[in-house]
Amino acid sequence: MMDSTPNDTTIETDVVVVGAGPAGCVLSYLLARSGVETILLERQRSLEREFRGFLFQPLVLRVFDQMDVLDRVLTLEHTKVHDIAVDVYDQSYPIMSLEAAPGPYNYALLMEQPPLLQALIDEASQFDSFTYRNGTAATDLVREGNQVVGVEATDREHDESVAIRSRLVVGADGRYSTIRNAAGIDPGLFESSLELLWFKLPATAIDDPVLAKVGSTGALLSFGLGRDEAQLGWPIEKGSYPQVRERGIEQLHEQLVAIDPSLATVLPEHLTDFEQCSLLHIEPGISDEWRRDGLLLVGDAAHVASPVGGQGNGMAIQDAVAAHSVIMTALNQTTGSLPAESLRKYESIRRPAVEAVVRFQRRAERPFSTFVKFGNIVPDGMKRPLLRSLFWGISRTPLPKRARDTFMWGPAPIGVDTGYLMDVPQER
Repeated sequence: MMDSTPNDTTIETDVVVVGAGPAGCVLSYLLARSGVETILLERQRSLEREFRGFLFQPLVLRVFDQMDVLDRVLTLEHTKVHDIAVDVYDQSYPIMSLEAAPGPYNYALLMEQPPLLQALIDEASQFDSFTYRNGTAATDLVREGNQVVGVEATDREHDESVAIRSRLVVGADGRYSTIRNAAGIDPGLFESSLELLWFKLPATAIDDPVLAKVGSTGALLSFGLGRDEAQLGWPIEKGSYPQVRERGIEQLHEQLVAIDPSLATVLPEHLTDFEQCSLLHIEPGISDEWRRDGLLLVGDAAHVASPVGGQGNGMAIQDAVAAHSVIMTALNQTTGSLPAESLRKYESIRRPAVEAVVRFQRRAERPFSTFVKFGNIVPDGMKRPLLRSLFWGISRTPLPKRARDTFMWGPAPIGVDTGYLMDVPQER
C-alpha cells in the first residue's frame, strides 16, 4: 500500500472504507487480515463521540470469536446481559432468558462503542495491508463514466485534499452517509412518530443491565455500560422535545420519577441540564440501492433500524461479514473496479434479513407509539391493571424459540469466511 505524506494528492488501494463505525471497522479488519489493501477513513479525529448503539447480541460475540478478537473485546468495560425483563409499575415481568439458550454465546454485551472501535482498529493495524486515516472526511466520489473508482477526501489535520483511487468504495458512514448522498441514492426512510431522549446516570441508578420500565408518564429504557455508567432513554412523541425543554429540567425529573421512583434522589444531582441529553430521531429506512459499479453500502448507510430490539449493531456487523466474503470473491475473479453484478450476492443475503427485521420493528413500534402518544389520557387507575395484566400474560407465555433465535442470531445467521484470514502476527 502506498504510504501518504502531506504532499500526496493521490493514493491507490484495493478497497477504501468510509466510516469507522461497527460495520466499517469489522469489514476493514476482515479485508486487511485477508491480505486486501484497505484504507479506513474516519472524518473525526477522535472516536470519543456520542454513539447510540450499545447492545451487541450473541451473534456479534460469535463473529468476534471467529475473528479472534473476542478475548480482547471482553477486556473492555462492559456488562453481560443474561435475562431481559420489563418493570410495569414496580412489578417485574421476565420476557427473555438468553442464558437458557445453548452456550457458549448465551448472553449479550452492553458497552460503549468508542473503546470497541478502537480495539478493532488496533487489531487491524497488525496487518501491513491496513491504513487508518482519522480526521479525513470523504467529500465526493471519483468516477470514470458510470464506474466509481475512488473518493475525494479532505485531510483536516494537514488541510489538504486527497484523492483515493480504489477498486471498491464501501460507504459505512452511517444514516447521514456522505457516500450514499454523493451517489444520489434514496435512503428510503419511513415515517416514525417517536424520538428518544438519551442521558447518562451512574451505573448504580439502575437495577438490572437491561430493563424497560413502564409507569404513569410512559416508558424508560436503561442499559448498564459497565461499572460506572448507565444509559437511559425516554421515548417521546416526535416534535415534542422543544416543549419538554420549555417545561424545564425539574419537570423532566418529575416525569421520569413517575416511571421509576428510585431516580428521585439521583436525577437532581446527575441530570442538571438539558445539555446532558441528546435526542435520537427515530427514522428507520432501507436504501433503494446498495451496490453500483465500484460502490457498496453497508450498515446504516444501507439501512437504518429503529431502537426496537436493539438490532442496529448486529445488522451492521452481519453486513460486514457478508460483504467480506463477497468482496474477496469479486476481487479474485475480476480486474479493475468491481462490477455491481459481482456484489449481487451480498444484497441477496442481507436485504431479505434486513427487511424482516425492519418489518418486525415497525409492527412492534405501532402499539408502543400509541402508548407514548396517548397513554397520559388514560387514568392510572385503569392503565396500571391493564398493563400489568398484559405483561403478566406475556411473561407466562413461553417465547417462541424462533423469536428468541431471531433476537440472538438474526433472521438469517451467517459466519465469517475464515478461509480467507491470515494468521495473526505473534509480535509487532
